[in-house]
Amino acid sequence: MAVRGAAPPLDPQSLFGEYPFLPGAEAILGGESPSVGDLLTSPSYGRPQAIGTARILAAVDDPRGAQTIEELASARGDERYLSFLFARLVLAAAPSPAPLRRWAVAEAKRAWARLDRAPPDELEEVAARLGYPAERRDGRFAFALPDYLRLATGIREADFRLARQDLAHGRVEVEPKRAARLVQEAIRRTLAVPVAVHPAVVALVRERQAELFERVAARLPPPVARPGISGEAIRRERFPPCVRRMMRTLERGENLSHAGRFGLAAFLHKVGADLETIVDAYRGAPDFDESITRYQVEHITSRGGGEGYEPPECDTLRSHGLCARDGDPDAPDPAGRQRDPLCFEPFLKHPLQYYRLKGGAVAERNRPDDGPVTSAEPSRGTSAAPARTRSTGRR
Repeated sequence: MAVRGAAPPLDPQSLFGEYPFLPGAEAILGGESPSVGDLLTSPSYGRPQAIGTARILAAVDDPRGAQTIEELASARGDERYLSFLFARLVLAAAPSPAPLRRWAVAEAKRAWARLDRAPPDELEEVAARLGYPAERRDGRFAFALPDYLRLATGIREADFRLARQDLAHGRVEVEPKRAARLVQEAIRRTLAVPVAVHPAVVALVRERQAELFERVAARLPPPVARPGISGEAIRRERFPPCVRRMMRTLERGENLSHAGRFGLAAFLHKVGADLETIVDAYRGAPDFDESITRYQVEHITSRGGGEGYEPPECDTLRSHGLCARDGDPDAPDPAGRQRDPLCFEPFLKHPLQYYRLKGGAVAERNRPDDGPVTSAEPSRGTSAAPARTRSTGRR
């Protein structure tokens, strides 16, 4: 197998073109930075706009960052920087946070492709500029313990668990390849947070980039199912009204109760959603914290060797004010007054029962009864679970 050679050293200008997200990268423009309005609309910046659009679409198509962007490869350093700014501004105004998340992953992986073979000085400088300084010790990189934990929490590979690391004097020492992976996570965390833009800018972007947002929405994949769980896609229209309402609450940036967050994670796991899909469902929460959410979801879904907690049954949801029997939030009636008749069937006891009756596949051992053809009681939700598990995404 061919081994990639080391990347050549970068001069300061090239550094910012390669890593435009670094603090101080605006220096690449030599003090002639365009206004937000000009960058978004002026024909003078047509090339950065085109490259920025290509960066967005490439990320949507392949968040691994492996897709070659011809325009980017041939761009000057200032054009690379401005195209990055353009993409970040556009995505900050996108109707959905999903494209920004995929773009953050793709840009971080694209940067890692260089960091993985970059000179040690370059890796050290990028880490320091991102706020995660690492000391070089005998060819290794030593991160402060809090910094390591902050970055490693978002990495799923078992080799990054603290118990497997060399810890001395409050610092974790890692090999250069692992250091590059930690810096990749730092980049992803940085870019996944949308920049604050004025409402007038949001309106301008949504008007001018309506076609782009339509293309992005059409390319985004459906929720991903875990391997071996279901041969079909997870379809939201099959979810019971209560679950759809929980998801819409989070998507609107509103708070969802502890019981609701637990119930949503348990339900999505049972219908076959993978870990990333479940974590993504909480990103709209006003107090969203990725590391906490990921920890909570992993706890809820890993119980019993991966069987996971049973979602609360209908009576439990009703006691927590989460039942949506009085209105389907996705109904054509704007007031949501159209009732779902299935929710009022006397045999319906569990949200998973609803999903299966709508044609969805449920991955569980003790499935709720499908209806009056059998006298078996549906599996009960673990009513104490929300109290034993901290609510998903809450600090």
